[in-house]
Amino acid sequence: MALLYLLCFVCLFINVNLFKDLLIQKMRYRWSWGSRRVSEVLQLLQQTLAKYLNVEQQAHWVLMQLEQISLVSYSMPAEEIESVSLPVGWKSYISPEGRKYYVNTSTKGTTDVCISSKRKKERRHGAMEMEESFDAEGSFDDVSCLSPQSPGSTSPARRQNKEKEIKETKITINCVTFPVSMSAPEQQLLKPSEWSYCDYFWADKRDPQGATVSGFEVLLQKQLKGKQMQKEMAEFIRERIKIEEEYAKNLSKLSMFPMAAQEEGTLGEAWAQLKKSLADEAEVHLKFSSKLQSEVEKPLLTFRGDNFKKDMKKYDHHIADLRKQLVSRYAAVEKARKALADRQKDLEVKTQQLEIKLSNKTEEDIKKARRKSTQAGDDLMRCVDLYNQGQSKWFEEMVTTSLELERLEVERVETIQQLLRQYTTLRHETDMFNQSTMEPVDQLLQSVDPAKDRELWVKEHKTGDLRPVDMDI
Repeated sequence: MALLYLLCFVCLFINVNLFKDLLIQKMRYRWSWGSRRVSEVLQLLQQTLAKYLNVEQQAHWVLMQLEQISLVSYSMPAEEIESVSLPVGWKSYISPEGRKYYVNTSTKGTTDVCISSKRKKERRHGAMEMEESFDAEGSFDDVSCLSPQSPGSTSPARRQNKEKEIKETKITINCVTFPVSMSAPEQQLLKPSEWSYCDYFWADKRDPQGATVSGFEVLLQKQLKGKQMQKEMAEFIRERIKIEEEYAKNLSKLSMFPMAAQEEGTLGEAWAQLKKSLADEAEVHLKFSSKLQSEVEKPLLTFRGDNFKKDMKKYDHHIADLRKQLVSRYAAVEKARKALADRQKDLEVKTQQLEIKLSNKTEEDIKKARRKSTQAGDDLMRCVDLYNQGQSKWFEEMVTTSLELERLEVERVETIQQLLRQYTTLRHETDMFNQSTMEPVDQLLQSVDPAKDRELWVKEHKTGDLRPVDMDI
């Protein structure tokens, strides 16, 4: 036994394929050692192989050993087969359909091995035939494989089915991936029943000119439009102030006109008070315009000054940069996907050539094509991972920024509401002051007495109280 082990290790340094063939022959014809003995050999040799072979070669080697065990174990009881211990780093799983899978837990999903029950029933002979089957027929065509796998190690048929399944459940629009509403369950809103910005502005839309506008740009346009509305409201109040100032000026000027200044009596007093009330009313409107300017117009102008637009530009540039990064990473995914398809196609062609003509050169070409295919699959997984990271970052910033814009909009509406309420308060106060200026006029008008006015006028302007009499002859 020790001599056989020594021979195996010597062969390892001379030729790996020779080492494999020797081990296969050993397992075929020396099964009488017992299943546990073979398992110990496998464990020892697998540990040795890990120092000299890469993960892909280890996976292929273990697959061959397990295949050979399955070829010679058909005459053994099922209980003895199940008791065989797997090499270090390998585990077996039973799928819901009853199929057994062997997974290399140390590869982290890049070259995991999944052996379907169909392969166990086939009795192939020779390492080359098994290697060809591993690459061409695909031991990965069982859709219930339990471990994650590299796209480069997936058979074309399963890869196409998987891509078709993904396309049926997900769709990419302008480099952003969305679930298909017909096939995916309805997503839960982030803030249900609130009509929040963070729930309804993920997709892009087209403006009336046909240009593409992102959901975030729509939110920014809302903020800028709110700023413009605020500015126009301030201009409106400014015009109202001008009218009040002009009105006050005209009232004051009118109150000084000497019209009907010679009116006498109680009526003359009422008229004089009415003219005086115009001057008082002018003063009230002048104060009203002043308060409008200080308590309404100025706050509207100063609320969100020039820094507001700068802040909006920062938000815009930040989200736009994340979106550009997402576009770039999506392009990298598509490029990697195309490269993987080319590598898979090249591997299929070389596999077909191997079926026609067996040669060491063709075998080496297949190994090289398999390595390139696996590398392309790893590149695709890396690109997809980077894309998902970019999309997650964009998603997080979209939620955070849209909620901030939502808060700013609530703040804007509440501030303008408060300022307009102040306007109506000042307007009511103006009406009250105007009413107070009219009260003396009302009182004097009520005391107007034509008889008294006549008395006063007669006393002041009488010419005599002796009446004429008849002349005597």
